[in-house]
Amino acid sequence: MTHPDVAVVGAGIGGLTAAVALARRGARCVVFERHPCLPEDGAGIQVSPNAAAELYRLGLEDAFATAIRPAGREIRRWRDDTVLSRVDLTRHEVPYFTMRRADLVRALLEAVRRTQGPDAVRFGRRCVGVWDEGSRVLVGFDDHTATAAGLVIGADGLRSAVAGAFRPEPPRYSGHVACRAVLPIEAAGGPAGPDRVVAWLGPRRHCVAYPIDRGRQLNLVVTTPAPHPTGPAETVGAADLLCQYRGWHPAVRGLIGAARRLGRYPLYDRPPTPDPWRGRVVLIGDAAHPMLPFLAQGAAQAIEDAVAVADCLDRPDAPARYAATRLPRVRRVTEASHAGLHAYHLPDGPEQQRRDRAMAVAAPAALDWLYGRPAPV
Repeated sequence: MTHPDVAVVGAGIGGLTAAVALARRGARCVVFERHPCLPEDGAGIQVSPNAAAELYRLGLEDAFATAIRPAGREIRRWRDDTVLSRVDLTRHEVPYFTMRRADLVRALLEAVRRTQGPDAVRFGRRCVGVWDEGSRVLVGFDDHTATAAGLVIGADGLRSAVAGAFRPEPPRYSGHVACRAVLPIEAAGGPAGPDRVVAWLGPRRHCVAYPIDRGRQLNLVVTTPAPHPTGPAETVGAADLLCQYRGWHPAVRGLIGAARRLGRYPLYDRPPTPDPWRGRVVLIGDAAHPMLPFLAQGAAQAIEDAVAVADCLDRPDAPARYAATRLPRVRRVTEASHAGLHAYHLPDGPEQQRRDRAMAVAAPAALDWLYGRPAPV
């Protein structure tokens, strides 16, 4: 395939990474984003070494200027704060980072403008569908206009308009919501702090805290069961969550209490799209394989996808090669993430005790399959 003009739909982490990766391959690209500007999302993100290595390969080391390099990750017990396992996050060649999501998106946007041109990202352009005409693809927008491209990359998330051309399975609701807040680091009493990622596991719930913003703030994620998904703008008060976290260790309850109000986000996933590159349309990230956050791999896999698309661009067998390279990996990551829905939320009892023993003796290399650089295309 010769370098086509590429339309990327979605200016999130995956779409912007794709635009930078395409520039390094000499492909001209325009990114269309439905929002009028980049959202100032204060929430945190974990960027594991597999994703950081891909951004390093694109020359984007400066994207981590405000990031933290936590020394380790601890899994703790919900009631008594017992440490179940410790993972050394410094053992990989490329660091494990935690940071504000908005800082990473802003750095990627600046990189796109440097490499693709100042007008390469078009805001306020909501895609409503794509039509592959064989020699080109039409991208239609909600203002009844359209643009043509040689290739379309659908990076427009869980409710992807581009994915409509693939007729994927609908996303499946997990039965859980994630409640998120950002706290000053001074609120991080107990084991939470500026040098580690901490997760507490308990019956039907878990809580995660990690540092962001040069160590000045703490990102808090509190999961709860919910029979029905919530709306995207809903919030919950700390008092309501404290009722659901009754009996949990004071370290967890103290963090929740310090948050006051938290945004609520329903958690969805779906088996990966079996043919993510069809004709002149390819899906990446949540558009192709939305996954639960229990391995913190949603953005990481979108980054891997984006770089793989660019690496496949010149190959005559690009769709088949992309699928052969990415599908086995995203299936494994999606399945492992989905397994956390059960494993992280076990009630106290024999199964929970077996899980805890397994965590305690897990080898340091247990996640090398995930954190190592993905296989080249």
